[in-house]
Amino acid sequence: MRIVPNPKNTAVRILLLDDSRADADLIARELERSEIEIVLERVDSEASFTAAVDTFAPDVVLADNALAQFNSQAALETLRAISPATPFIIMTGAQLGGVTSASIRAGADDVVVKTHLGGLAASISHALDVRRPLGMLSHRQVEVLKLVAEGYRTRDIASRLGLRVKTVESHRYALMKRLQIDSVVGLVRFAIRVGLVPLDPGSLERISSA
Repeated sequence: MRIVPNPKNTAVRILLLDDSRADADLIARELERSEIEIVLERVDSEASFTAAVDTFAPDVVLADNALAQFNSQAALETLRAISPATPFIIMTGAQLGGVTSASIRAGADDVVVKTHLGGLAASISHALDVRRPLGMLSHRQVEVLKLVAEGYRTRDIASRLGLRVKTVESHRYALMKRLQIDSVVGLVRFAIRVGLVPLDPGSLERISSA
């Protein structure tokens, strides 16, 4: 699991899934006008996207919603399997209510219309800021956080990770202290917010019953 929140004052590594060079140029020019320094890599297929997530290690992924062979939903599923906390923003040609709500529930951070790119820089900055606290956590603490948010009990987490129960409890205490969160409900909400787990009926039930 890769957790690489981008520190301030460094270039943001943006992976763009888009088969239109013209659209990519428009996006690049818009971001250059903002205060965000970027390194942009464009891909246009499932194979190149999967490889770039691993080798390019993006801070943010932008994905065209209309690619015929590999759309944004498939890209989001691929990203969440490899790097679940990397921000994912959908780029679309038109504002579609159904697409927007379904994408956000599935874990996308935002949906930006290509003809209205003025808010893209702010969307990227917000997504990075939300995830910055993850940089204070160890790899193991992030694993524990994800499993807690998925509804696993302490003994189950210990079994899955090959740890002692007391060790899991120590990791949970440490991550709550570092995140300044004092309840399991808060942990679930944070994990949903940073994309470690999707917003689905199960996660809502864990919030309400915790």
